[in-house]
Amino acid sequence: MFLKTFGWSFAITAVALVIAFFYGGVEALVLCAILGVLEISLSFDNAVVNARILEKMSPFWQKMFLTVGILIAVVGMRIIFPLLIVGISASMNPIDALQLALEKGDPEQEGTYGYILHEAHPQIAAFGGLFLLMIFLDFMFEERDIRWLRWLEAPLGKIGKINGASLVVGLAALLAAALLADDKHTTDIFIAGVAGLITYLLVTGLGDMFDVDGDEDYDADDAEAHEPKKGPNGLVKATGKAAFMLFLYLEVIDASFSFDGVIGAFAITSDPIIIALGLGLIGALFVRSLTVFLVRQGTLDEFVYLDHGAHWAIGALAAILLLTIELEINEVITGLIGVVFILAALTSSIVRNKRVAAANAAKEPAYTK
Repeated sequence: MFLKTFGWSFAITAVALVIAFFYGGVEALVLCAILGVLEISLSFDNAVVNARILEKMSPFWQKMFLTVGILIAVVGMRIIFPLLIVGISASMNPIDALQLALEKGDPEQEGTYGYILHEAHPQIAAFGGLFLLMIFLDFMFEERDIRWLRWLEAPLGKIGKINGASLVVGLAALLAAALLADDKHTTDIFIAGVAGLITYLLVTGLGDMFDVDGDEDYDADDAEAHEPKKGPNGLVKATGKAAFMLFLYLEVIDASFSFDGVIGAFAITSDPIIIALGLGLIGALFVRSLTVFLVRQGTLDEFVYLDHGAHWAIGALAAILLLTIELEINEVITGLIGVVFILAALTSSIVRNKRVAAANAAKEPAYTK
């Protein structure tokens, strides 16, 4: 199962490293490898969240995520997105932006590709930070039977009973970030943050319109014809419009998780080719393989706190993005915090499973011959 799932990732990683070597020698190869590790370390929480959504989708749409989705992740977020940001910020067309990118200028020098992208960081961080913060808040404010950090999650669940609680908290966080930022960026930050908030509300709202888990009334004669497809774990599998909306939602979430990686990459190199190879071909593909592995293994159902750990990591990443509007935070901290939450949640899940198994064993009657 492991080799079947990760085989392509290892093969393409080898190809990407070879391309990097022929492109720029040993230095390019090392930078490519570092960026790949950076992306993977930043994206453990992304894989968990993706897996929870992906397991609701039919095999066809799961394949779409692995094929069309990877093109969006690599070409869209790692190549086109930075070019668009630079083009808009510097008022230049995409061709000129690409030529500027290929010049590999020093990111500290004004007018270079890396410098312009870095200058756009406050708006990017506000958009991505608000989008991710809303994912975290909606998860924590929701009523649920299982709590991980109960001393924190139980009070948050009570706050969630207030109508519009996540929206109020999100707007308050955006207002604080905008007011604490440099005066010249305040308006841009607020606009970008509101855009992130609207994007979240739009994609989740459209997803609710095609909710595959919702109850639908069918005539008895039509019940069999309309019977939803289910997977081995009993989950309803989305098809048609429902699956398409889930696919769009998944891609938007995946893109939001990419913001910190794309921006952080320019602290390592400003070469768009190396960034595309490291973040895209190596990092993004491994994240997708990990997502598929979690779905096929049923890992999220077996280790029940992983969802919680992933969402705490999302909340931490959202906070870091908003803080980096004004503060410099090392990319190592950003990457490690997600890994720490995931490992802590995994450990807690294993302890819980052992405790439940021991309790069940104690209830079983002892039979003697």
